[in-house]
Amino acid sequence: TKLDPEEAEVMPGGDSGRLDSHHPKVCGHQGNVLDIKWNPFFENIIASCSEDTSVRIWEIPEGGLRRNMNAALLELYGHSRRVGLIEWHPTSSGILFSAGYDYKILIWNLELGEPVKMIDCHSDVVLSMSFNTDGSLLATSCKDRKLRVIEPRSGRVLQEANCKNHRVNRVVFLGNMKRLLTTGFSRWNTRQIALWDQEDLSMPMVEEDIDGLSGLLFPFYDADTHMLYLAGKGDGNIRYFEVTTEKPYLQYLMEFRSPAPQKGLGVMPKHGLDVGACEVFRFYKLIPLKGLIEPISMIVPRRSDTYQEDIYPMTAGTEPALSAGEWLSGINRDPVLMSLKEGYSRPNQLVFKAPVKKEKREVVVNGIDLLENVPPRTENEMLRMFFRQQEELRRLKDELASKDVRIRQLELELNNLKNVSPNGV
Repeated sequence: TKLDPEEAEVMPGGDSGRLDSHHPKVCGHQGNVLDIKWNPFFENIIASCSEDTSVRIWEIPEGGLRRNMNAALLELYGHSRRVGLIEWHPTSSGILFSAGYDYKILIWNLELGEPVKMIDCHSDVVLSMSFNTDGSLLATSCKDRKLRVIEPRSGRVLQEANCKNHRVNRVVFLGNMKRLLTTGFSRWNTRQIALWDQEDLSMPMVEEDIDGLSGLLFPFYDADTHMLYLAGKGDGNIRYFEVTTEKPYLQYLMEFRSPAPQKGLGVMPKHGLDVGACEVFRFYKLIPLKGLIEPISMIVPRRSDTYQEDIYPMTAGTEPALSAGEWLSGINRDPVLMSLKEGYSRPNQLVFKAPVKKEKREVVVNGIDLLENVPPRTENEMLRMFFRQQEELRRLKDELASKDVRIRQLELELNNLKNVSPNGV
C-alpha cells in the first residue's frame, strides 16, 4: 500500500516494475491521508485516517482494485480535529484505536460502527501507540514528553514517565518480556534509544546514543526472533539488535546500508515470508525521490533445505482470539498461534461484516457527544451549522440583555434599601 496526500494505492505484493499512472486508487478522503493499517485478521480490509477528521474502513475486492474506490465500507466520525494514528487491536477482530490532534484516543467497535470508549489523559498530540501481546495494555508516546502505559478499557494510566533527558518519539512493546523500547533524542540532540521496565517507568533501564542525524528512528520488533530493527527517516540504513532478558539487554548485530533515503517503511506479516529462503523479516521501503517501493529481506544464511524451527516458532496467526464484545467485557486472550511449516493457507471462513449504516444525531462516550464538535463534511452541513450558531448567538444576546435588565433592577433596589433609615423615615 502506498500513501498519497488524499489517496492510497493498493498493489499485489509479488508484482514489480513501474506502476501505471492510471492505476486505480482508494481516494475517498477529503483531506491528506495520515495513516493506513491492514487488518491482521481480514486480508482485504484496510483502515485509514485523515486530516478530514474521519477514520474509514475499506474492503479491497478479490483480485485487487479495477477502478478508483470512493465509497468506504464504514465512515467513522468522532474526532474534532485531524486523525494522525490508527492501530488494530492485536487479538480482537473488531476493535480499532484512533488518536487525533484533539489529544484523544477513541476505541471503535466496528461490529457497531461507533466509538465505545475514549482515553482522555494526554495533554498534547499522541505520537505513537503500541500494544502488548494480548492487547490488555497500551503504551503511548506524546508531544508533552511523557511516556504512558494505559489500561485501555478504563483509560487508567498505570505508569507514566516524564522524559526530560530522553525526548520520546516512538514506543514499542517488546513482546512478553514486560519491556518497552522508545526512540527519541537526547538533550544534546543525538538520536537515542531507551529500554524501560513496563511496571516501573521511573527511569530507563538502558539509554544508548545511536548517531547525530536528525531524522526520526522507527522501531520494529520481531517477538519470534527477539530482533529489534531501527530505521531512520531520511537515511537509508537499518540497524538490527538482539534483545535479551539479561544485561546488556540490547546487543548490536549488524547494519543494512543503502544510499537511497527512506521516507517510511512497511512490514510484511509473518505468514507472507519466504520460509524456504530462511527469510525472517521483510521491509517495504518508500523512496519518494525515485518514486519507488523497494523490498528489503532479512535472511538467515543457511544451506539446509529443511524447515528451520528455531527461527520459525509458532507465531501469531490470522484467526482472532476474541470478538469486540468479549474484549470490551474485560476478557484477555493471547493470540491464536499458527505454524509456518506447511505454508500459509488463507482461511475462508472469516468474513468482515460491516454494520448497517445509520444517520446518527449524537454519539455519547464518557458523557460527551463526540459528534457535537465534528467539522461539517458537506455544504449543507456547513449551512446548517452556520444557522445553528447564528441562532445560538441570538439566544445568548437575548439572555445577556435580560440579565443586564435584572442587574439594573437589583442595583436600584439596593440603592433604595440604603436610602431607607432604620426608623422607616
